Amino acid sequence: MIRVAMLSFWHVHARDYAREVTEHPDTEIVAVWDELPERGRKEAEERGVKFYGDLAELLASPDIDAVVVDTPTNMHRDVMVAAAKAGKHIFTEKVIAPTLREVNEIVKAVEESGVKLTVSLPRLNFDYTLEIQDAIAQGLLGRLTLVRTRLSHNGATRGWLPEHFYNKEQCGGGAMIDLGCHPMYLARLFLGMPQSVSATYGYITGKEVEDNAVSVLRYESGAVGIVEAGFVNNYSPFTIEVHGTEGSILYSDRDNQLVLRSAKLEEQAKGWIVRSRPRPNVSAFKQWVGHIQQGTSATENVGIAVDLTKLMEASNRSAAAGGAPVAIADLQQ
Repeated sequence: MIRVAMLSFWHVHARDYAREVTEHPDTEIVAVWDELPERGRKEAEERGVKFYGDLAELLASPDIDAVVVDTPTNMHRDVMVAAAKAGKHIFTEKVIAPTLREVNEIVKAVEESGVKLTVSLPRLNFDYTLEIQDAIAQGLLGRLTLVRTRLSHNGATRGWLPEHFYNKEQCGGGAMIDLGCHPMYLARLFLGMPQSVSATYGYITGKEVEDNAVSVLRYESGAVGIVEAGFVNNYSPFTIEVHGTEGSILYSDRDNQLVLRSAKLEEQAKGWIVRSRPRPNVSAFKQWVGHIQQGTSATENVGIAVDLTKLMEASNRSAAAGGAPVAIADLQQ
């Protein structure tokens, strides 16, 4: 049994991960720490486990094997480096950290300690993502020219998103670094890493952080990636469009259909074809448990997570500079 400590319930998905720990047959919650002691004590009491007011004391305990990190984003570097040095395996919410410099420090500590790190990037494992990857690999789209991905909700206009999600210091940004993470890592998955990023942020509700955002990814090949995110849209469906010289594949949760049209297929004369989808991969949390048990590493997951931070840092820097392009190569290591 892998004994897990929950490190903070700051993030909106912390309870979801706590449920995953509880429901998995090979993991159990044995302790809680929180940067807000009152919140942490409440969560610990609900689960009948020990609350630690001192993070160092928790990490020093030989009765804890692993941690789930859901602290404010600006605490990720310090918490995860300390956890890695204490020999605790780490599962964390995206982003790993808001800057490449911090991410590199985390990854170095993980590699030196030999613990297993996995980042929650859930849409990498969904069935539509796997089928889009397969269509690209088969050459059905030809040379990729454009990827457009969008995720948005009404958290700022309807008031259900926690107020601390508008705290720029804690979050490292707003709609783009929170919701935009998902369409961003999908654009990265399909197109690879761009040369540069340009971003425009909007402030519809007057929050400290952006609630309406677009990032444009530029590639040496001439391809373009467009990533859109927002907290101010009631009915905007999650959308993926992947276009190429030979075809296009589209997904939207408006109708939950994945459709393809390709000049490489005889069926193209019939127009758009609804594609069947494979069984989704297991969740990132279950993959993490598997890596701990089998002694393997989440190499691809961590690599994409590192690239995600690069893209988010470049987006934030570009938006702060009035939309000027920021080269990925220029980010501080």
